[in-house]
Amino acid sequence: MLTFIGLGLYDERSITVEGREALRTADRAYAEFYTSELLGASVADLEEAHDTNIEVRDRAGVEQHPDDILSAAETEDVAFLTAGDTMISTTHVDLRLRAHDREIETRVIHGVTAQTAASSLTGLQNYRFGKATTLPFPYAHGADGLPASVTNTIDANREDGLHTVVYLDIKVGHERAAEDEYMTADVGAELLAETYPDLVGVVVARAGSPGPLVEAGTMSELAEREFGDPLHLLVVPGECHLLEADALVELADADRDALDVV
Repeated sequence: MLTFIGLGLYDERSITVEGREALRTADRAYAEFYTSELLGASVADLEEAHDTNIEVRDRAGVEQHPDDILSAAETEDVAFLTAGDTMISTTHVDLRLRAHDREIETRVIHGVTAQTAASSLTGLQNYRFGKATTLPFPYAHGADGLPASVTNTIDANREDGLHTVVYLDIKVGHERAAEDEYMTADVGAELLAETYPDLVGVVVARAGSPGPLVEAGTMSELAEREFGDPLHLLVVPGECHLLEADALVELADADRDALDVV
């Protein structure tokens, strides 16, 4: 059995009760934190809280060389852990399909995701979000200006009146970074301001923690502010219903006149 378990957003307590029980009864556990991390807990914290040993794998160890994980799952109960939800943004469908090819039973135990948290914290309705995008560090994509994947997504969503979640890049073990690197919202806003200086954005910082931050402004304004410890993401509101506009004003201190209210 191979069980994919989402750990939630922040620390060792963010896992669901179902996920906690599955992790504690697993014969062995693997985890990856190159797609996202729990900033409120270390691997040692997880191991202590759930009374289990956890082997952390890098990208190659999951995507290119997962044979030992799959071999273990043929005869044992194996847990595979990621922050958030294992099949939303931190997707591991390929690993699941490889397991099925070897006739290994799988199941998914979901965790809270950054996108649903962003909707809840901002008051923007989840069904009115369009396609999400990820804003990479400039050294990671090598192009001048914003990548087309980012601008095309924002522009298409805005044309349809939809909100956009902009995930901010994370580099774990990257050769260009001396240590793990997390793009902060002010850096993301500065990059976006080159193309969208007057576009309203909403910063969501430390979702899932005891003290999340939600703050709105134009990209130029957000680029001049500080938002504390990661993880951060940006939301670009599309057309806002009256209730959504009220929520952004009350919860994120947005300028109502700058919003597109319908």
